[in-house]
Amino acid sequence: MSLKGKVAVVAGATRGCGRGIAVELGAAGTTVYCTGRSTRGNPSDLNRPETIEETAELVTKAGGIGIAVRVDHTQEDQVKALFERVRAEQNGRLDILVNDVWGGDPLVEWGKPFWELDVAQGWRLLERSVYSHILTSRYAVPLMVERDAGLIVEVTDGDSLSYRGNFFYDLVKTTVIRLAYAMAEEFKSNRYVGEGGAKSAEAPKGITAVALTPGFLRSEAMLEHFGVTEANWRDAIAKDPYYAESETPHYIGRAVVALACDPNVHQKAGKALATWHLSREYGFKDIDGRQPHWQEFFDRMQARKSSAE
Repeated sequence: MSLKGKVAVVAGATRGCGRGIAVELGAAGTTVYCTGRSTRGNPSDLNRPETIEETAELVTKAGGIGIAVRVDHTQEDQVKALFERVRAEQNGRLDILVNDVWGGDPLVEWGKPFWELDVAQGWRLLERSVYSHILTSRYAVPLMVERDAGLIVEVTDGDSLSYRGNFFYDLVKTTVIRLAYAMAEEFKSNRYVGEGGAKSAEAPKGITAVALTPGFLRSEAMLEHFGVTEANWRDAIAKDPYYAESETPHYIGRAVVALACDPNVHQKAGKALATWHLSREYGFKDIDGRQPHWQEFFDRMQARKSSAE
């Protein structure tokens, strides 16, 4: 699958899904703007070692063109400047936008009911992980509208409305799914009407927005949590048997590439998609040759647990 000549912005490309998606887009020949807050010598408040420069270098090594741009996606002036730069450098072209901004791990208070949560902390989580997505799309989409073409991927956790174990975390991840649905509705709408009943804009029907979730992710932080590396990740199964069906960030990256290469991707507009379903549909595999299907595995594990009880 080739995306040579295409231009992408991966917002939140420092690590995890964002890095995996950026690298796989690079492997398909894409020019990828890799954005985030962590740069060499200037980490974000998460204080992790990964940087956007590393991601950009990996994109280039994979066969694309990686461009690192430091952006705090909660700051409107920085987001606006990013897309002004893309417009200037790429002759107005933007084919793919991936909204993977998160930065919320230290803000989630697991194990507390919502009436005991720090509301200001929860609001900060919403700013980082929902408002940032809205702001980024707001300034990215006009470039797509001009060409009436583009793909927007909202990275989330889970493809259903089932509860995700924490009030604010659940609110973020389900809202991100709704963002994709709402954008898809706007793209097909004919309801843009100004004063006096005059139509103010034509619906850009060539743009597709979807939400996409990975399964159990072997991110840098998760490998560190289990005290393993990608080379010996299976050792962590003894600590958590669900890790047996985990997937690398490249898996969701290959899902994004498959979507971007699909001429009929518009049929998926507004839907919440999952790596495990798309891998069966498009035939891609993870970098270790596996094709994990998180939903089937989880259902089997839960059935065993129920029968044992």
